[in-house]
Amino acid sequence: MEGETKQTTVGSLKKGNYVIIDDLACIVKDTQTSRPGKHGHAKVRLEAVGMIEGQKKIIVAPSHDKISIPIVLKKSAQVLSINKDIANVMDSDSYETFDLKIPEELKSQVREGIEIIYWNVLGEKAMKQVK
Repeated sequence: MEGETKQTTVGSLKKGNYVIIDDLACIVKDTQTSRPGKHGHAKVRLEAVGMIEGQKKIIVAPSHDKISIPIVLKKSAQVLSINKDIANVMDSDSYETFDLKIPEELKSQVREGIEIIYWNVLGEKAMKQVK
């Protein structure tokens, strides 16, 4: 189930959709569609931000082109221990333990024993919120 994707057309993407740009899972922040020219196709300018690292990506593509969308698995886990800005967590379903980087905005809330929500996107895991 890790790393799964679906296909859609660039023209069907809206703000808030997920998309893969340069092998990086992103969230669409803005789309602008230009009108088709005399001999061309409508083009879409897509602005997106990386889900994990937050890099900004911009692409321009014909609206009928195919593009990949990542399948995002949202799971819960329990924090076992904390070392600086890394939390060792255990998945609530599979009981797998692994380390997750604690995002800056969650550092004050994360402590041992609490439940968190993490996303598994293209094989990468990221802590997203405290339950």
